Amino acid sequence: MKNARLLYYLLVSCLLFAFNSCSDPGAVIDDNMALPNKVWPYNNHVGYNFKIDDVNAGYNFYINLRVTGDYKYSNLFVLISDPVKKKPAARYELKLARPDGQWLGKGSGNLYSFRIPFKSNYKFPAPGTYHISIEQNMRDNPLHEVSDVGLRVEQAR
Repeated sequence: MKNARLLYYLLVSCLLFAFNSCSDPGAVIDDNMALPNKVWPYNNHVGYNFKIDDVNAGYNFYINLRVTGDYKYSNLFVLISDPVKKKPAARYELKLARPDGQWLGKGSGNLYSFRIPFKSNYKFPAPGTYHISIEQNMRDNPLHEVSDVGLRVEQAR
């Protein structure tokens, strides 16, 4: 029994190490938040903090999104705060499907994953920790069949 438990913990540790070692060195942040019951209400603002050290580099920003095949729209409107300026959040339309209904993301089972750019070659004014929040801005509240919402920030190449 103790050997089986030790083997289990060793296997889990090896898997976690393997997943962490595969991370992209160009990514400042690439994180996703699972939404409980695949429901995204207006008041659930998904926020991310990240640190910028190199202000000479440009940065690309992406929304990571996963929806189920039962998501009933071909797009999703979001409000995204600016990491530097204290102004109202900008509204973005995320295109998820073609007019014929074919999903634009990558499918796995009943989930479709998207990585959608929303800023490119963005320059930060100073090193430091920055914050971005994302909120859904659709007519439905809550919005159903959204599994995960995330943010990726990477150095522009």
